[in-house]
Amino acid sequence: MANNTILSVKNLRVSFRTVSGKLQAVRDVSFNLEKGKTLAIVGESGSGKSVTNKAIMGILAKNSIVESGEILYDGKDLLKISEDDFHYIRGDKIAMIFQDPLSSLNPIVRIGRQLTEATLLKNASSRKNSKKEFNAMLSNIEGKMVAALGEGEENVAKTKKILGDFRSIEEKHLSLATPYESASNALKDALDELEDFIFNIEKNVSFDLNEAAKEVYRSVKLSYNEFLLTDEKALELATIIKKDSKTAYSLIKKKKIADLAGILTAAKELKEILLIPSKNDVPDFFALGYHLAFVSETLPEGEIKVKNEVASKEVEEGFMKEFISLLEKTLEYSHREANLNKVAAVPVLKELLSFFDKEEFTKKEAKGAIKPVVEAVKISMNPCSVNKDSYLTCFETSINSSIDALFASLKTNAKEEKRFAKEQAIYDKKINSGKSPDWKPVPANILPRELLIGNIRTVISALLKRFEAKIDHKSTYQPDKAALEMITYLKDRTYRSVHKVTKAMAKNMAVKLMKEVGIPEPRKRFKQYPFEFSGGMRQRIVIAIALAANPEILICDEPTTALDVTIQAQILELINKIKKERQLSIIFITHNLGVVANMADDIAVMYAGKIVEFGKADDVFYDPRHPYTWALLSSMPDLETKEKLEAIPGTPPNMIYPPKGDAFAPRNKYALNIDFREQPPMFKVSPTHFVASWLAHPDAPKVEMPEIVKARIARMKAMYGKEIEESFKKSLSSKTDSAYASSAIDASSVEKVETKKKGGKKHE
Repeated sequence: MANNTILSVKNLRVSFRTVSGKLQAVRDVSFNLEKGKTLAIVGESGSGKSVTNKAIMGILAKNSIVESGEILYDGKDLLKISEDDFHYIRGDKIAMIFQDPLSSLNPIVRIGRQLTEATLLKNASSRKNSKKEFNAMLSNIEGKMVAALGEGEENVAKTKKILGDFRSIEEKHLSLATPYESASNALKDALDELEDFIFNIEKNVSFDLNEAAKEVYRSVKLSYNEFLLTDEKALELATIIKKDSKTAYSLIKKKKIADLAGILTAAKELKEILLIPSKNDVPDFFALGYHLAFVSETLPEGEIKVKNEVASKEVEEGFMKEFISLLEKTLEYSHREANLNKVAAVPVLKELLSFFDKEEFTKKEAKGAIKPVVEAVKISMNPCSVNKDSYLTCFETSINSSIDALFASLKTNAKEEKRFAKEQAIYDKKINSGKSPDWKPVPANILPRELLIGNIRTVISALLKRFEAKIDHKSTYQPDKAALEMITYLKDRTYRSVHKVTKAMAKNMAVKLMKEVGIPEPRKRFKQYPFEFSGGMRQRIVIAIALAANPEILICDEPTTALDVTIQAQILELINKIKKERQLSIIFITHNLGVVANMADDIAVMYAGKIVEFGKADDVFYDPRHPYTWALLSSMPDLETKEKLEAIPGTPPNMIYPPKGDAFAPRNKYALNIDFREQPPMFKVSPTHFVASWLAHPDAPKVEMPEIVKARIARMKAMYGKEIEESFKKSLSSKTDSAYASSAIDASSVEKVETKKKGGKKHE
């Protein structure tokens, strides 16, 4: 994947087993999602939009068949990782918002609990897994460090001592860092609550002052820490605010704002006191942990900056130099050993590829053939690498599941062929006897053996290419960088293993999220049920739940479908705002091109399980090339349109019986004869614009887009000025005959034939 690509889908094919036969929902879909960008996937119901994104989330139905393809994220193929591995990605890294917000929320559970439940459960799981990961990695380092230094009692003792010292430092580190972080979070909460408290009083906003005062007091009390808040005056002022809040509440009701000067002064003074520690230097807890573990039972004297300087010098001289030196040797040794094992695995993988060239083999033979390869792959993994390679970690499960799928399908294929032959014989007998049956034989639900063998070979070939690429990386390996990365990893896992999110912390996080997504009076709303919210507010809650884990990718599956037009605009604006603030990458699924006009960076138009047009938003809106895109634009209303909107004639095809040529041909009045015989390839219109239509072939007859679409483009270019005009001209300038060369299609295969246009007009 390119550096700016966060998610890559390649040649994805997904089908479903049904009582009527195999339904081909997604057919060879490929696209890249760039970091910080929005990709809109547009198409009618049943076009495969949601199935594609459910495959990304790993939540396809049980009757689904992933026939082929890759979904690459963070070095992992999401189609090949285990459900346990997906647990760390789904919701945490990739979150999804569904169509109907009410069905996404439990109607009999308060909103607050639904917002905090996942946070608390994930935290508990994270603590448990982080402890395992820390211990496992330290054990791996110990084994490789002894091997790198050389076997012998002295080296074994040296390894055990330095790793034991590291554990001791980390224990002291955590004993200081954990309470500090809790106090720091409480201090931030106190400042946020005071900001609202002061604003509401000064602006005479109706709010529960008594409850707000209690929250301020609670947060201030939890903010005390020797490295943070130590001024006793802060708690005194918070106590005064809490005590006087009941009297002040009645004054607010009577709108006697002038009489609130006392509590307002106390709040402002408290805010000034809290701002001082919020600007303090962050303590170097690792260095301070070393000081407490090996230098003195008391911390160095002076301000935090002085403490940090003293402890940093101590840990650098007394521990880190030797530890980093040994760690660099260990990691370099482990990396070199893993590379040598990769070299040894290459011929074994090539031999396995040859095995699957055979015409016939049994399941037992296949399992036997992969056994030595699986072992070779296991020992080629670097146990001291922070970044695990999913191609290696998932190889065993991927190859086994692919072989299982092959032989299971071969059995199913035989049964299906037998069943179809029987039904066909009965059907033919009725026809031959002069009857007209009201049913037809259900097509055989068959997965071709060639496709299944191809999937097995893809698993092997992908790993082989990866090995061959990584073998040459020895010269670029940087043990010093790897050592620092490892230390950061170990510190992080230590911290996560004891970092407990309390119910109070989860509540404050949830209230902040509710505020971020535009929920008024979030503390009051926290205790309400979903039925007490409007449709738009429920969707905001669903967005807040999706954002709770701070994901990198947000998938929005028609999040505005169940909402009225004004609320749709608000939700779209909110998603855009959150995207910019959090640098999210978004996949937005919709059937309405108009919905994504102001938010999409890239647009993929899908029809009958295939992407038929892909490009930047300007490409699709100002230079559409596929007749289906024209049809979508023609049916899209806007405020300036005076002409009657055009409905798309006909209905989408039944994908149990996929069409032989272009799936849109029966509904396309511009269709050529070849559209009914062959599927068009993806033609390159410009470096950013691609279209799967025979009309894009250089030798195809010239066909103008509908007048209603031309008029709309002209209006929009006039409305949005020179910026759009320049973008449009740039797009046009890139369209040359050579742009189509990558299609590798013989020009003679396109016939200049009569289209289905009224009047029998020919395109010459």
